[in-house]
Amino acid sequence: MAAEQDKVGLDTPELEVPAYWAEAKAELMRRDRIMKRLIPQFGDMHLKGHPDPFTTLARSIVGQQVTPKAADAAWTKLGQACPKMTPSQIIKLGAEQLGACGLSKRKTEYILDLADHFKAKRVHANLWSQMDDEAVIAELVRIRGISRWTAEMFLIFNLLRPNVLPLDDAGLIQGISQNYFSGEPVSRSDAREVAANWEPWRTVATWYLWRSLDPVIGADAASDTV
Repeated sequence: MAAEQDKVGLDTPELEVPAYWAEAKAELMRRDRIMKRLIPQFGDMHLKGHPDPFTTLARSIVGQQVTPKAADAAWTKLGQACPKMTPSQIIKLGAEQLGACGLSKRKTEYILDLADHFKAKRVHANLWSQMDDEAVIAELVRIRGISRWTAEMFLIFNLLRPNVLPLDDAGLIQGISQNYFSGEPVSRSDAREVAANWEPWRTVATWYLWRSLDPVIGADAASDTV
């Protein structure tokens, strides 16, 4: 589930609560009867992101298509092998040692390509905070192994963008199904229709739907924190 992104960094310091969070909560509860019921259940818990772009993206790649337990194990081994988690360190580590951390051949190639993009400055990480969401996504998806979903998780957990709607995220779709449709299947069109009422705070509503599915991770979010 995307909520696992909440645990993105090793010892990376988290960013503070987004400045818009309190306003977003108040507006969502005023507009949306489900959010009015859901948001108070999680008290003062809130999204906290992680400030290092490279680490955030590397963690996303490690977590693709594996269980959270397997992703955590591989990430821990990678952190032991590469404590500073910089592009140069990753390149120096090389494919063989990355594979020894539990990464598949393909993920090893993706991590090395990510590191090469950062080291060669083929991405403009210093400008992302000034770019709109779609411009950041367009740049990120040119990196091997980074899909639109990964880019959207980056917008949420690194740039703390307030209005991201990750329609490819299974947790979001499940959260909408359970909370708005009594567990019935939900199409992307259904999800868009529900989310239209959340503008411009779709990130915040998504985060609370993730919490509704996994309150244990949600509890971590208060101090450790997609």
